[in-house]
Amino acid sequence: MKHAYIFPGQGSQFSGMGKNLYETNPVAKDLFEKANDILGFRISDVMFGGTDEELKQTNITQPAVFLHSVIAFKTLDNVQPDMVAGHSLGEFSALVANGVLQFEDALKLVSIRAKAMQKACELQPSTMAAVLALADEKVEEICAEVSKETGEVVVAANYNCPGQLVISGSVKGIEIACERMKAAGAKRALVLPVGGAFHSPLMAPAKAELAAAIEATTFHAATCPVYQNVVAKAVTDPSEIKQNLIDQLTGAVRWTQSVQAMVADGATHFTESGPGKVLQGLVQKIYKEAIVAGVN
Repeated sequence: MKHAYIFPGQGSQFSGMGKNLYETNPVAKDLFEKANDILGFRISDVMFGGTDEELKQTNITQPAVFLHSVIAFKTLDNVQPDMVAGHSLGEFSALVANGVLQFEDALKLVSIRAKAMQKACELQPSTMAAVLALADEKVEEICAEVSKETGEVVVAANYNCPGQLVISGSVKGIEIACERMKAAGAKRALVLPVGGAFHSPLMAPAKAELAAAIEATTFHAATCPVYQNVVAKAVTDPSEIKQNLIDQLTGAVRWTQSVQAMVADGATHFTESGPGKVLQGLVQKIYKEAIVAGVN
């Protein structure tokens, strides 16, 4: 019986996130203030009282979700996870939870990642779409066909759970792919309100900047394995963890496969730390017997 701690990514943010922690827990308050100093602006004010539009900006969203997730985890008493994982951005939170990254270092990396991704989004109009109730293999096949025939970028980006896959690419490529997904029997193929094609080759311009920052950061020995998005298996070696974090920018989030790997390695309990309950729902769709809980 093993206990996995999991951490959400972009999209879980909401106005008021973390406010209760700040007001009731001195450890949390101290960490929020430390984060405000590191970032050079009061992100806590935006988190606690910002509009949905303000919170949607990538350079705000990513540090905000990271902060809520990590601070919620750090307010728990005597917790020692058997394994950790995070969805996309959440991987940075997971690496604080298993001791690989210091809080301050991880926050700086998240901020650099968010700004680099924002810049990449502005270089070419791009987007993502959720495809429901179509086999992963069929989604991959259609993406490959559209890319080959049109020269547009379209790839499978987020394997969230069986029957829910997010594709990523150029605006035109995603439009064509969505029509074909529906024609192939998808229940829905819905363009998402995101600023760019995350986890696709269109994020390549952000890679060099993030890679340089990661290489300049000290990664410590892991207290437990992290199941990383791009490889969907347990990793403890710091140099491998670094490379997988860099590759994640342009590679797919294999969440379904990561949860399956954790279950295969003995995970029965999954606790989501951070805003929302998205990952709890996905875990139960991947492994019905999972016992899930949340900390926010």
